[in-house]
Amino acid sequence: MFSSLDVSTSALVAQRVRLNAIAGNLANMSTTHNEAGEAEPYQARFTVFEADSSLPGGAPGVKVSSVGVSDAEPRWKYDPGHPDAMKEGPHQGYVAYPNIDMTTEFVDALEATRAYEANIGVIEVTKSLAAQTLKIVA
Repeated sequence: MFSSLDVSTSALVAQRVRLNAIAGNLANMSTTHNEAGEAEPYQARFTVFEADSSLPGGAPGVKVSSVGVSDAEPRWKYDPGHPDAMKEGPHQGYVAYPNIDMTTEFVDALEATRAYEANIGVIEVTKSLAAQTLKIVA
């Protein structure tokens, strides 16, 4: 019974990491330069999950195997007056913006939130079953 708590907890942790990556993507949708001040757009982050069999009792769980960085081509917008506009080359006068789709990010966030809520529900049911078991035994 308690292995279900471990499985749900591992899923909660994984979904939290996923939501953090999504929040970072949404927060940086308009970031056109890196920390060094170079005109380089933010690159979206995404999580990769994998099965985790290291939980107590051999219960299958989930863990984040990595947080990847998207290699998508940036979105180019013509704005020659922008400080991060390309000064030369084929994209002269264009600003490179992250190729992040807000709708996709919101749908991913909704999916992660629903998975999080489902795992909270499993934990609540497990706690209720444990409490009922103790009432029967006592």
